Amino acid sequence: MNNSFRLGILGSGKGSNFVALTEACASGKIPARVALVLSDVEGAGILAQARDRKMAAQYIPPGKFRTKLDEDAEQAFVSALREARVDLVVLAGFMRVLKGDFLRAFEGRIVNIHPSLLPSFPGLAAWKQALDHGVKVTGCTVHFVDAGVDAGPIIGQQTVPVLDNDTPDSLIQRIHGAEHELYPRCVAAIARRETSVVGRRVIWKS
Repeated sequence: MNNSFRLGILGSGKGSNFVALTEACASGKIPARVALVLSDVEGAGILAQARDRKMAAQYIPPGKFRTKLDEDAEQAFVSALREARVDLVVLAGFMRVLKGDFLRAFEGRIVNIHPSLLPSFPGLAAWKQALDHGVKVTGCTVHFVDAGVDAGPIIGQQTVPVLDNDTPDSLIQRIHGAEHELYPRCVAAIARRETSVVGRRVIWKS
């Protein structure tokens, strides 16, 4: 298995997408290895999941802001990722908006997964937004990260039907299931260099 392509995974929560990605790396579905896992939450499940798998995992204090990293924290994240020589930064439930210096350090090399069919329902609690709007279909989107909120070029999407008896909890569980299929597929395509960005569009090579 070619595992010279190196992933740096950032997360704030339990790490279910992290588990899906690491399992895909281990099975060879993603031709890559996880070089580093970072979190802004000291007790985050993603750190425990990484340590259980004997992976490099580190908590970096986020600083004084609630929704973004402060300047010192941002530099610490960038330095750790550079030291680990990551080829792609993968956001897996990372709950802070990345700003200019971070985006410039890894321009075109940061991906995120969002629980809606963007550009519909960006921002927080997208599955609740979908229920509130009464849509019949939602899903998840993997996209490159830019300075906008959930606004970067779309790499891939997967649909999830909204059922009449859905609650926020039941809907997000099914969206998570779709995420665990879509995210590894998209990261694998990037690792194999099967995607290219033309303007705002991501083109997959056949």
